[in-house]
Amino acid sequence: MLPKLKKLSLEQRKGLWGWAFISPWLIGFTLLFAVPLLQSLRYSFSKLSLSPTGIHLEYLGFANYEEALTKNVDFNKTLIEVVVNMVVNVPLIVIFSLFIATILNQRFRGRMVARAIFFLPVILASGVIASIESGDFLQSAMMGSGGEEEQAGTGLRSFELQKLLLEAGLNEFIVNYLTGAVNRIYEIVSASGVQIIIFLAGLQSISPQLYEVAKIEGATSYESFWKITLPMISPLILTNVIYSVIDSFTDNKMTTLLRSTAFGKTFDYGLSGAMAWIYFLVISVILLISTFFISKKVFYQ
Repeated sequence: MLPKLKKLSLEQRKGLWGWAFISPWLIGFTLLFAVPLLQSLRYSFSKLSLSPTGIHLEYLGFANYEEALTKNVDFNKTLIEVVVNMVVNVPLIVIFSLFIATILNQRFRGRMVARAIFFLPVILASGVIASIESGDFLQSAMMGSGGEEEQAGTGLRSFELQKLLLEAGLNEFIVNYLTGAVNRIYEIVSASGVQIIIFLAGLQSISPQLYEVAKIEGATSYESFWKITLPMISPLILTNVIYSVIDSFTDNKMTTLLRSTAFGKTFDYGLSGAMAWIYFLVISVILLISTFFISKKVFYQ
């Protein structure tokens, strides 16, 4: 007789389902990304040249990394600019997404239409549509293209708001941050669609009984938000921070610099690979630091 198969526990079954769900990613990473990833690491320590016999690699050690950090005039400046933009944009995107998701979670007529409108920027920001140059006045004014066009969009900018806040006695750093948020409103809205949906799903999963008990105990809506809503969706705050950080690094001036270095006039694959790995390490450090500090405040049931 065949031996009886051991019955799996609930935790073991959950573990198997977890592996089943991530198996498409593991297969895709192994077949599509693992080899190019290792090749780029190899190229970053070498000088690549074409010969009649094929591709020739000359080992250079850390010369490409040294050139990227000390000799290239664009890399350090672009890297700092991209990191600063991320530090400014990610908190604004997360706060804006949570605010809009809280509003869209209320019961009102036309709620489905309102949700579709706030997710529309994700569709409009897709690769095909975003590549179309519309030349629209509203878009150029909100994006702040500079020069006369920027001056023409003064009505959508923050000059009057900055003056008003400074006269009210607010700190100059806070005023500059808030006015910067106004200037970046188009960028923030267009990058918040996925985060809004994640927050909305989290808000809908909170049991209404918790709010009913809090109301019976005399808690105000403000207290319910800080004592119930925020702790319950804190895991999703961490998720959205990680998503927003990665999303902010995927298509910017740095990725343009990497492409132009590798596929431009110089075809310097080694230098581009070194820049890409430095960029990757910087992103990894930022993710580790942000995850470490935010996870301390996350509430898990």
